[in-house]
Amino acid sequence: MKGIVAIVVVVAACRLVGAVPGEVPPPRDQPRVVTPGAASSDPPSDATVLFHGGSGDLASWRASDGGVAPWLADGSDLVVAPGTGDLYTRAAFGSCQLHVEFATPAVVHGDGQDRGNSGVYLMGLYEIQVLDSYRNETYAHGGAGAVYKQHAPLVNASRPPGQWQSYDIIFHAPAFDADGKLVARATVTLLHDGVLVQDHVELMGVTSHDQAPYYQAHAARLPLRLQDHGAPVRYRNLWIRDL
Repeated sequence: MKGIVAIVVVVAACRLVGAVPGEVPPPRDQPRVVTPGAASSDPPSDATVLFHGGSGDLASWRASDGGVAPWLADGSDLVVAPGTGDLYTRAAFGSCQLHVEFATPAVVHGDGQDRGNSGVYLMGLYEIQVLDSYRNETYAHGGAGAVYKQHAPLVNASRPPGQWQSYDIIFHAPAFDADGKLVARATVTLLHDGVLVQDHVELMGVTSHDQAPYYQAHAARLPLRLQDHGAPVRYRNLWIRDL
């Protein structure tokens, strides 16, 4: 008898976690049609292409002062020109899906943070670290795939120097109320070459290398930023989708 009672209790408990009557939303309109790219890394039909293929086109990018983009368009690659400063998109973005392909220099110089360093700054403020982390030890939240100085990657999925790698990023921008008070933190999910390395983590604030992260109210859409950290890191096939 006790066994039967236990089964009934378990079944009842299971029912409690199911849908409450009326909780399932009514049918919605059919999803809009988006045509995927021919390959998984190619931009879908509703993406904004920032740099792709052999276009060699820097029209989507600018210098920090708004001038002509100072980096190099080398055929199908966008190459950091060390010492020229960070690159910014001319368009502004908020919550997004972002695809980035990069290659750190094939000839290795330095170690730790001085080896193939760059970064992808979402909204120009929140950094996903780019680094040659192949057999290159540094602090845990400073390697490739890290939310810099906030979240270490779940695993190190780095390929050897000179090989192309990809980041697929799902970013939800922070939300602020009318008084500038933070009401929702930004979140990031990141796949590094198809490997989950950030699983919907909450960002603690804007990226800083010398102080704790913090939030300060900002616009709902801001430019994407690529970092010049003194290494000729190469980028290609950059595209973004609004969420």
